[in-house]
Amino acid sequence: MNKIPDWIKERIEILRSMKLWLFIIIFAIGLIPCVILSNILMNSYTRKAVDIRTANIANQLHIISDHLITYKYLQVNSSESIDAELSQLSTLYNGRILIIDQDLRVVKDTYGTSQNKIIVSQEVIKAFKGETISNYDDTDGYIEISMPIVENNTLEDGTVESKILGVMLTSVSTDTINDTSDRLKDVSRTVNYLVAVVLLVIALSASLILTAPLKRLNTAISDVKEGYASNPVMVKDYLETERISEAFNSVYSRMKMLDDSRQEFVANVSHELKTPMTSMKVLADSLLVQEDAPAELYREFMGDITNEIDRENKIISDLLSLVKMDKTSSELSISEVDINSLIELILKRLRPIARKKDVEIEFISMRQVTAMVDEVKISQVITNLVENAIKYNKENGSVSVTLDADHQYFKIIVADTGIGIPEESMDHIFERFYRVDKSHSREIGGTGLGLAITRSAVIMHRGSIVVESEVDEGTTFTVRIPLVYVVA
Repeated sequence: MNKIPDWIKERIEILRSMKLWLFIIIFAIGLIPCVILSNILMNSYTRKAVDIRTANIANQLHIISDHLITYKYLQVNSSESIDAELSQLSTLYNGRILIIDQDLRVVKDTYGTSQNKIIVSQEVIKAFKGETISNYDDTDGYIEISMPIVENNTLEDGTVESKILGVMLTSVSTDTINDTSDRLKDVSRTVNYLVAVVLLVIALSASLILTAPLKRLNTAISDVKEGYASNPVMVKDYLETERISEAFNSVYSRMKMLDDSRQEFVANVSHELKTPMTSMKVLADSLLVQEDAPAELYREFMGDITNEIDRENKIISDLLSLVKMDKTSSELSISEVDINSLIELILKRLRPIARKKDVEIEFISMRQVTAMVDEVKISQVITNLVENAIKYNKENGSVSVTLDADHQYFKIIVADTGIGIPEESMDHIFERFYRVDKSHSREIGGTGLGLAITRSAVIMHRGSIVVESEVDEGTTFTVRIPLVYVVA
């Protein structure tokens, strides 16, 4: 494929400019109504002038019509006063008047070219039927009027008899109207040009002013992106720019938090993996420096080394689980699972651990629940929560697991009577490698990854997990999972 030239790309980019479109819109909104209004006014003037000219001529023709009947012009075909009147009217309006009798013969033509000729036209025929017809020809610039010459006679019984004696066919020029219209068009065009120039300045200024906050916003975001500034971006000129600023600050804070979390995660992983290795090396070096170490000491140290290996293995296993949780939800293996049976099976496996801590486990089932979930990951969720409730419990404490459901979600509540979680730690317990009590966690074998894995599994199922706790009173985790998993 041929590569698009850079100059074409630049022009395409310009066409996508908000500044350009604001300029075009403001300019068009101001200029188009002016042009339309001027055209409407011009057309209105022309129609009004033609109507007035037509009415004036019609009135003059009515007067002449009465004179034609009075002087019996159609019969004698001669009258100096009538001829003078017709000539004056023809000259005044730069037009032509034809007087036509009942035989369709032209008895008078002010131009003198059609005298005594027969004329047949649609307008004349309609006029003989009593219609007065007027037409305006804007192409050739004239008004044509066909008017019947009507004689009204009062009969003995008082009724009026009307008789059409002939027709007056008149054509008058509209040059004066057109000249005036042309002058007005020139004035209108000049005004439109001036308006266009003013609108050009206004539209350009407005587009620059309106887009200036966006430019400042872009500059501020670029500075933050390049690392030149660390302060929050805030452009409050418009509500939209303020919201964009807030959204960017939120995303930036989230990205910074993720970056800090990633760095902390790498540091924690390095530390957590290095600690057992260091312990094993210390134990091994201690054995190597003792040439005649007793067998009991070897067994003790090798037992400690085995424990450290188990601890390292657990950390690695949890890390692998967490990596799997970070993959897309298409990795879920959804099937129909009996949640009641699953919880009973998990609690059965964990009860020996609870007995060692003198912790009693109780399962409360509010109803039978069947859901479409990934059985392995939901098992991990329940196991992690119950196992933590046992590990961080007090002697002779208790753990209750409650299962309930509505028409859309099923809910698992894991409540214990343990040591609780301080308020300042509540926002961090789902972070990787975070421990509320690090020394106590290391004693009982915690890696700080269990709740992070749990939260990831719940989110993959489009569910939610909420924690409530009081120090020395206990902790309650509430998990809500949709009964039916829907792919987005």
